[in-house]
Amino acid sequence: MQTRGVRPTADRERRLRDEGSWPVAGVDEAGRGALAGPVVAGAVVSDWCVPLPWHHDVRDSKQLTAARRERLFELIMTEALSVGVGIVSSEEIDRIGIAAASRKAMYEALAALAVAPSCVLIDWFTLPMLRTRQEGVPGGDARCVSIASASIVAKVTRDRIMTEMDRRYDGYGFAAHKGYGTAAHLCCLRERGASPVHRLSFRPVRLIAGGLL
Repeated sequence: MQTRGVRPTADRERRLRDEGSWPVAGVDEAGRGALAGPVVAGAVVSDWCVPLPWHHDVRDSKQLTAARRERLFELIMTEALSVGVGIVSSEEIDRIGIAAASRKAMYEALAALAVAPSCVLIDWFTLPMLRTRQEGVPGGDARCVSIASASIVAKVTRDRIMTEMDRRYDGYGFAAHKGYGTAAHLCCLRERGASPVHRLSFRPVRLIAGGLL
């Protein structure tokens, strides 16, 4: 599915409003594929049908520079109706698996909202235990302004966590690669071994720990 360069719209959110499902929360996660650090989910409720200036600037967080993500994050946090964040640690990821951990972070983000949504739009996922109406939207972070906003909240929150982890666990380069499996990160793993925030259940970490990679 080609989504690169697509500007998210509020078309789906408007349809839901017209069907009587309002307000709408967008939900997305960050860090699912990383080798270290938590998985983080964001949930955002705004009046998507009355566009604010930042609605037009929102994109899938992966398409934005770090500076633009930070600027939009601050606008979302101050101007959205409600924002929730859920964080699941690397230890819990190892214990329950990344899919369950990602869903748990999303449940926590929704539970943290001060404004209860009537419908939830989620990037790809659906949440089996969620009683609220929901839609899993393939490529939703590039298509729905609510999900794209949530992706920015999740990404910036997680990046800040990884920058703090870089100060705590010097030498792994977490501030640069944010825990993803770059060549530099894998080199650090081979030289230093796993840190307390590495996901030991992930294959590259497990293989390097066992001297097999």
